[in-house]
Amino acid sequence: MPLQESKKATLADWESLGEDVRAELIAGEIYYMAPPNRKHQETLMFLSADIRNYLKGKPCKVYPAPFGVYLHSEDGTTDAVEPDISVICDKDKLSTRGCEGAPTWIIEIVSPGNMAHDYVTKLSLYLRHGVKEYWIVNPDRETVTVYHLAQDLVPEAYTFRDAVQVHTLGNLSIDFTQLDLE
Repeated sequence: MPLQESKKATLADWESLGEDVRAELIAGEIYYMAPPNRKHQETLMFLSADIRNYLKGKPCKVYPAPFGVYLHSEDGTTDAVEPDISVICDKDKLSTRGCEGAPTWIIEIVSPGNMAHDYVTKLSLYLRHGVKEYWIVNPDRETVTVYHLAQDLVPEAYTFRDAVQVHTLGNLSIDFTQLDLE
C-alpha cells in the first residue's frame, strides 16, 4: 500500500487563520509564532529606529513586524512570512497587504524556541527568493550573523560589542554597543 501524501497548506489556508493569528506559510507548512519577549522587542525597536533614521529622505523604507512579505514561486505557490524587519528599496514591490517579492534586506531576531527556523528554514527561503542581505540577531547570545546572499553563503559573525556595516544600504553601520538590554 502506498504512503498517503500529506496535504500542503496553501495561501488561502494561511489567510483563513485570520489577522489575529501570528503564523507564517513556508513550503506548504504553517509555522505558528509565539509572542516575542522583552529582549526581542527592545532589539527590534533599536534596529528599526536606527534604520529609519538613516533612511530619511532615501528611496528605501523600513517595515518592522508585523508586516507581511509574500514570496511568489514560479510554480504558482506563495510563501507568506513576517520578518522582524524588512527593508524594501523597490517601491513596485509594495502593495496594500505588504511586500510582494523579496525585500532588499531582512533582519530576524531569534527567539529561544525557534532558532532553527531562522538559521535554516528562513535562510534557505530568503536565498531562494533573492533577498540580498540577511541578518540573524540573537539577543540572548549577543551575536549577529550576517549573510550577503547576493554574493555567497559565507556568514560574517559579530557580537554586540561591534558596529556592523550594512552592505546593501551604502554607509549605514549599526553600533550594537548602543543597544541596552539590561
